[in-house]
Amino acid sequence: MDWKLDVVVVPVADVDRAKLFYEEQAGFTVDHDTRPRDGVRVVQLTPPGSACSIVVGTGVICSAPGSVKGLQLTVPDIEKAHAELVARGVAVSPVQHFEAGSRVNGHGEAWNNFVFFNDPDGNGWAVQEVPSAA
Repeated sequence: MDWKLDVVVVPVADVDRAKLFYEEQAGFTVDHDTRPRDGVRVVQLTPPGSACSIVVGTGVICSAPGSVKGLQLTVPDIEKAHAELVARGVAVSPVQHFEAGSRVNGHGEAWNNFVFFNDPDGNGWAVQEVPSAA
């Protein structure tokens, strides 16, 4: 049996602001924006090329807005990903790597190249470069 992670719910304070950020700045595709009943709104968005989506909305999670940290995307080219995020107006860190548990600016070895950003509520994202041979 395959077990697949399809959706991660991300708690936000303002659904329209979050939808705009993830669609226009992070470049995610809006899969749907539905209101299945009063008080419930579900906006599903998917990063380009991903099999897993996120959901933002109202009435879908009890966690505090901005409380999710460590969401991670992977890309084949960290420089290109960084440039794309900057061009879309995302406040993104420079390319960084880890040394002795601390983030250091600049490139590291294979599997150790990242950029970091937060959504408008403070939910934290990491983007990791995955070597093409992986």
